[in-house]
Amino acid sequence: MNNNYHKVLSVRELTESTFVLGIERKNMVFEPGQHILLGKAEDIHHREYSIYSGVDDEMLEVLVKEVDDGLVSKKLKKLAPGDEVEIQGPLGFFTIDEEFLSNNNPFLFIASGTGISPFHSMVRSIKGLNYTVLHGVRYNEETYEKKDYDAERYISCISRDEIGNFHGRVTDYIRQHTFDPKTHCYLCGNFEMIRDAMDLLEAKGIPQDHLHAEVYF
Repeated sequence: MNNNYHKVLSVRELTESTFVLGIERKNMVFEPGQHILLGKAEDIHHREYSIYSGVDDEMLEVLVKEVDDGLVSKKLKKLAPGDEVEIQGPLGFFTIDEEFLSNNNPFLFIASGTGISPFHSMVRSIKGLNYTVLHGVRYNEETYEKKDYDAERYISCISRDEIGNFHGRVTDYIRQHTFDPKTHCYLCGNFEMIRDAMDLLEAKGIPQDHLHAEVYF
């Protein structure tokens, strides 16, 4: 039996195209912010997915959006409990340094779409975290499981629905607000958002070494 094979335990649909896969954990130890390489068992195609679950959760969870030309996401969408996936990892260094936590610095988590995944893991895993989430999405239905965040710490930036906490992109929000220069900013999402947001945050007085990014294309 291949030890990298894990059973799917649950599928939680959030929108027509987005879902959370609950996967057999097999005592995997990870740090919040890390990712895994995931694919259907016996398939040659795999993709990196940030871990969505907390470090103490029984299952390993990933947030997946089915994309039109996705070699992996389309196959994952068809999985049901009992099916198997192949996992390599955990991988990556998009994690919070213990020193940052000991200094009680504020954290700003900036995500576009399913880039919210590592921050969901961080919030579930690290008690007493002094955080604010800026979540950029097109429509309100894409504010995936926002109930899992403190309502006063989660800010939806919605570009196409005129509802939510802020109407516009995360970059629009950053332009209109000020930030404590001690804030550690973590950004996850598409390249253009991250590039523009980092430039804006630097202009707002956030030091370069307080900017941490994980890019997907």
